Amino acid sequence: MVLLLANRKNSENLTGGHFLLEFIANQLKKKGVNPEKAKMPKHIAMSVGGLGRWSKKTGEDLKEAHKKALKKVEEIIRYQPAFDIPIITLYLINSKISQAKDFTETMDALSEFFKELTQNQDIFRHKIKVSILGKWYDLPSRVVEPMKRIIDETKDYDSFFLNLCINYDGQEEIVDACRIIVRKAMLEKMDVDTIDTEMIKDNIYSSYFLPPDLMVKTGTGKRLHGFLLWDSSHALVYFSGVLWIEFKEKDFIKALRYYQENKNRV
Repeated sequence: MVLLLANRKNSENLTGGHFLLEFIANQLKKKGVNPEKAKMPKHIAMSVGGLGRWSKKTGEDLKEAHKKALKKVEEIIRYQPAFDIPIITLYLINSKISQAKDFTETMDALSEFFKELTQNQDIFRHKIKVSILGKWYDLPSRVVEPMKRIIDETKDYDSFFLNLCINYDGQEEIVDACRIIVRKAMLEKMDVDTIDTEMIKDNIYSSYFLPPDLMVKTGTGKRLHGFLLWDSSHALVYFSGVLWIEFKEKDFIKALRYYQENKNRV
């Protein structure tokens, strides 16, 4: 299969913007995806799964698995403008990372990844705003500093939004929102009867973003592990059965087809 991204790159060199959009639309139609904006998800949330299984399958150590898993993020970044998905959220590292045996190796891989991300031309060319959700600021400074840099360098972008969940826990996200609301209630003597779902949404990590339309679970597991626990109540969930590191454009397209085939089902 000739990849859409490769075809798009060639067309960018030869044609103007109008033809490019028409070209992408035709390519998506050939792959069974309706390119109309109303038919496409506005927010896709994806979890990174199957690293341990990939490590056992290939004989590579977990350090290499983490490197390849983070490298895959760069591929997803290219998909975002190519498929015109306004928001993509990736669940990269959960809150139990500090207890993991490979904590140091994971932090090394994260540090290198964010340094490379500040040089990623797709982010700056397509004006992708990068946000990090979770208690990432509790991680070692060698990881936190390049994170701060990419957040700062993309803070004014608004064409696309890439959210990376790092040191993240869905239950903790809701607990933190409740803490903020309680503090406000104590300071402002707010009537507790005014607390509603909208107020909680306004105080979770992802408060600025629409809830996901589609959640893509990679790996062979069937659990979402609290990923966007508050926001995911109405999302379609697609279990790809494909290990994150092996997830390709064709798998992304399968997820889009699944969304379009099922979005209107009760």
